[in-house]
Amino acid sequence: MKRVIGIGGIFFKAKDKNLLCDWYKKHLGIPVEDWGGAVFKWTDIATLNKEAFTVWSPFKDDTSYFNPSEKSFMLNFVVDDLAPLITLLKSEGIEFIGEAIEEENGKFAWILDPEGNKIELWEPLKS
Repeated sequence: MKRVIGIGGIFFKAKDKNLLCDWYKKHLGIPVEDWGGAVFKWTDIATLNKEAFTVWSPFKDDTSYFNPSEKSFMLNFVVDDLAPLITLLKSEGIEFIGEAIEEENGKFAWILDPEGNKIELWEPLKS
């Protein structure tokens, strides 16, 4: 079974999100969009056989989205098929944070690594 097949996003807290976005846009050329993040598109022929993307997005410093982790970042990994991966990880003793959800951008589930880093597992919509 395939597990992680790519990095879906890098999310981190920022004390001044707008200032930080402006700095990254000006100095590193990050194509920050109106919603406050950037999307880097790429093609993954080997696993997805379609266009894919990685999201870069600062969050407000007081976000609760990274909870229960106390870290200032969260990693998002693209997975091929979330439901069987959840079953497998649970059989390996991995505890999940809350319930998996399905929304307009795909299916999501969350875990913590041994150091308390929140990991978001994401199965993009199949087209």
